[in-house]
Amino acid sequence: MKNIFLFVGIFFFSVLSAQFDNINPGEVIGFRIHYGFITAGNATLSTTKTSYKGQSAFYVRGVGKTSGAAKAFFKVEDVYESYISDKKEPLFYVRNVSEGSYTQHLQSTFNTYNNTLVLVDKKHTDRPAKTVKVPNDVQDILSCFYYLRSVDNLKVGSVLKMSVWIDDELFPFQLRVAGTEKINTKFGKINCLKIIPSVISGRVFKDKEGVTMWVTNDQNRVPVLIKAELAVGSLKASIDTYSNVKYPIKFEK
Repeated sequence: MKNIFLFVGIFFFSVLSAQFDNINPGEVIGFRIHYGFITAGNATLSTTKTSYKGQSAFYVRGVGKTSGAAKAFFKVEDVYESYISDKKEPLFYVRNVSEGSYTQHLQSTFNTYNNTLVLVDKKHTDRPAKTVKVPNDVQDILSCFYYLRSVDNLKVGSVLKMSVWIDDELFPFQLRVAGTEKINTKFGKINCLKIIPSVISGRVFKDKEGVTMWVTNDQNRVPVLIKAELAVGSLKASIDTYSNVKYPIKFEK
């Protein structure tokens, strides 16, 4: 049950136009996480309009936690943060996680003027800061969600590619819009785009295309369901709460 928020965050893709026109500051989306038949925890994504080092920025915070019986067996408390510029470029990214006996606290500062980032390990303070060369299409795990969330021409057959900075490594990423499907949620049925990302198999996930997600087929592109076949077992995230979305979500009762 490691990387609960990583699982949720990395696969919420859909593409933004010039700015975050389809996302309200103050939008909050909550998900219930299931590991097999067990309710394992929850994850929340929230947004705020703010500033970063004097420039306008979109602040995103993601929190993932185990709950109930799962918390007694394996406690997870993950916090991800990202400051994103009005040009949809990541400015500052934090991964601060506690997963059982494993902890990590990394900060990445992006320098768009020379395509580098500076990685600082806040847990191991004896380690020097590391400068990494990155491509000009780089996104962190949270900024990519909002960067890719509302492309106007996202349709069946679309294939999107980008580079994603995860923890302390850079990975090529691709997702394919495989079709449309009506999905049952606690709020009712909703027409969705079915999206299959190509992921890193072997480390966490069972297959290269072992993840499928469904996002609302409307201007919001809100993720409502994600399923993943893991190296051990399966994981599912389903929408549990939402507030302050920009456009009404038309669930069918």
